[in-house]
Amino acid sequence: MSRPRSGSSAKSFLKENSLTILTVIGVCTGSAVGIILKHNTGEWSKRDIMYIAFPGECFLRMLKCLIVPLLVSSITSAIGSLDLSMSGRIATRAIIYYFITTLCAVVLGIMLVTTIKPGHVGKVDEFMTEDVEKNSKVLTPDTLMDLVRNMFADNIIQATMFQYRTEIIQPKNITLKDAPMEEWDFSGKQKTGSNVLGLVMFSIVLGTTIGRMKEQGKLLQDFFAVLSEAMMIITSWVIWLSPIGVGFLITGKILEMQSLLLVVQQLGWYFLTVMLGLFLHGFGTIAIIFFLGTRRLPYGYVAKLSQVLATAFGTGSSSATMPLTIKCLDGMGIDPRVTRFVIPVGATINMDGTALYEAVAALFIAQYRRVSYSFGTVIAVSITATAASIGAAGIPQAGLVTMVMVLDTVGLPAKDVSLIIAVDWLLDRFRTTINVMCDALGTILVNHLSKKDLKDHPLVGLMFLKIISININ
Repeated sequence: MSRPRSGSSAKSFLKENSLTILTVIGVCTGSAVGIILKHNTGEWSKRDIMYIAFPGECFLRMLKCLIVPLLVSSITSAIGSLDLSMSGRIATRAIIYYFITTLCAVVLGIMLVTTIKPGHVGKVDEFMTEDVEKNSKVLTPDTLMDLVRNMFADNIIQATMFQYRTEIIQPKNITLKDAPMEEWDFSGKQKTGSNVLGLVMFSIVLGTTIGRMKEQGKLLQDFFAVLSEAMMIITSWVIWLSPIGVGFLITGKILEMQSLLLVVQQLGWYFLTVMLGLFLHGFGTIAIIFFLGTRRLPYGYVAKLSQVLATAFGTGSSSATMPLTIKCLDGMGIDPRVTRFVIPVGATINMDGTALYEAVAALFIAQYRRVSYSFGTVIAVSITATAASIGAAGIPQAGLVTMVMVLDTVGLPAKDVSLIIAVDWLLDRFRTTINVMCDALGTILVNHLSKKDLKDHPLVGLMFLKIISININ
């Protein structure tokens, strides 16, 4: 009797985890094909790489298409289904968790980079790109004020497509030697890209208003709840393309990169320092915080998140992975009122991996340039990296712009970003994976801490659960 049971168990496991297994195979296959093509067929033109990455680009566009309607409907319906005091308690727990984990990530990164000292090893070529050149002309005060401006969108429809950005205008025949950038002219422009921070703020206010309207707001509450579930159903269709899409995205990125051997020789220690930091933070720091809050180890939950983490690695986007994260947590039995609030907010403001990466990168460049830094500078880097990572989603081309802010703290020129740009795309995928894992585990932790509050409000909760229990069939 044991053999049939074993066979049935294996068959059941494969059926339940088929998409996860296929996605991991897609990641491995895409990496292998990219490396083989890179080393056996010579240089690839930009157009040829575009052809290779096309299926992956289509998959990424499908996921990104779901972000705005899912983000607005999820946050609005989640907050609208709770009373004001309860949503405040859940929000407070989530924000405290995000702040603690981000601060821990920055401190860990600084400890590693000051211990290993990767900037004292080897010589690094500069990879100056158009994006680096353009985004190096920014001032920290402008970036921080743009962050606040984007939080309060003046046109909510425009916020779904554009973000505000202050641009520095360089005078003709004038360089930084002639006049500091603070004296140059500037103008405000709308840059392509959803203003996620503005949409989150609007959704929180709208959800709070609907919750206070009680019966009057029921129709609007039901509309956003059903819209949220409709987006989840579409997500359940799109994710079956993830093994193919993720594979082609990774193949295209590997073909784009500079010589792998050269990058490893020049930036190997820096790469290993960031990777060690991300690993220790993801499976050490966050695990300890999770255990202290739930008295459980998180590794079983991480295994169930394999599909989500593989997609996060392939796409390199927390926001694009958000629909899959919500769907996965729903399958784990996490209260949807918590999931639909904490995940969209986390995907916007919680960037642990980015904070750690920027702290390491700034001090690595300072070490490489032989620029001495004091304990006060290290503290300033910690604060700036934390603030920059929180605001990353509200800034176009966030990685480069926020990195310039952190470099400015150490007194380094913005163009020094070019020293690390060669491995940025790969590290971006690893730090995105850690960001997504931190968001998911944070949601489980907040759900655990909020169980009593959720049980005290069964009527609204059951009504919300009834709405979102629409079956795909």
